[in-house]
Amino acid sequence: MCTSIRFTDNSGNMYLGRNLDWSFSYGQQVRVMPRGFHIPYSFIDDASAAHAVIGMCIDYKNYPMFFDCGNDAGLAVAGLNFPGYAEYAEDPVDGKTNIAAYEFPLWVAATFSTVDEVEAALRDTVIVAKSAGEGLGVSLLHWIIGDSRRSIVVEMMADGLHVYDDPVDTLANQPTFPWHMENLRTYITATSDFPQTATWRGAELKPYGAGAGMRGIPGDCYSPSRFVKAAYLNANYPQKDSEAENVIRMFRSLEGVAMIEGASKMGDGKFEKTIYTGCFSARTGNYYYSTYEDPSIRYVSLMDAEGASPDRLVVPEPCRWLPAVFIPRKSGGGRGPLSSTRDVVRSWRR
Repeated sequence: MCTSIRFTDNSGNMYLGRNLDWSFSYGQQVRVMPRGFHIPYSFIDDASAAHAVIGMCIDYKNYPMFFDCGNDAGLAVAGLNFPGYAEYAEDPVDGKTNIAAYEFPLWVAATFSTVDEVEAALRDTVIVAKSAGEGLGVSLLHWIIGDSRRSIVVEMMADGLHVYDDPVDTLANQPTFPWHMENLRTYITATSDFPQTATWRGAELKPYGAGAGMRGIPGDCYSPSRFVKAAYLNANYPQKDSEAENVIRMFRSLEGVAMIEGASKMGDGKFEKTIYTGCFSARTGNYYYSTYEDPSIRYVSLMDAEGASPDRLVVPEPCRWLPAVFIPRKSGGGRGPLSSTRDVVRSWRR
């Protein structure tokens, strides 16, 4: 199971993050794919990546099978579990752009600069049930895609490919995204406001303190509950200015829907837990992450791909993130939000 949110800072820079929840690790690693990297697609012509991409992936024979990633134009995508609903085409469809399910995040991040561009391309796209290799299987997913302006959700089901605007910038697992949005109407009275004293006949009922307006917001690990709580936290968290404040916002928000070992047992008897939390910052091109075993935050940067050979994925050296001393890159003009990733100050390397 998984949860993802997106938001922007006061200057319009996007942050997209996610929890990956499961009972075991996939051996995932952070990788940086240089611009110009050769991508061997299954059903369309091989291509060179138009964008440098960073994110968490399975490095499969120098091919990044991304769980979530962002590019040098400030576009990001995350795939979340969607069993029971996801249904891909068994074979490629003539006249369509056919993308294998495992290729989808890489195709989005390597090819496009904005959500608008992705949405336009998806009108003629089919996702195909093809695995990356023998014994790897096909993951049943849906995806959230975001940039500085908005986010969308992409779901491939038996009746075709669906693309939805995501006004709450939130995604969890099944059921479908429209079901989750309808379910939010159940919680329209929830508020972060301080409760007022109520009068019942002659009794004055004073609040114990803050938080009464949140009563009814679920706190369990069930997918509909995580969607509601993540959407509530994302909607009510105050806007922040700095890189450090917004990274903290992401990790604190996703902690609110994290899975703790022992709380949620799967059908096979194993417990789910939040294997990792990841956050892509379009402001700096940094990818921040922590793991269940090590909650300290580390980060790597798209800057690691500068000057790298396009023949190989970059294996970056993580830096330990210390927000008290972290200095974000300077804002400036140029092409896109990451036109000058050299301005990122990377200190306190560990």
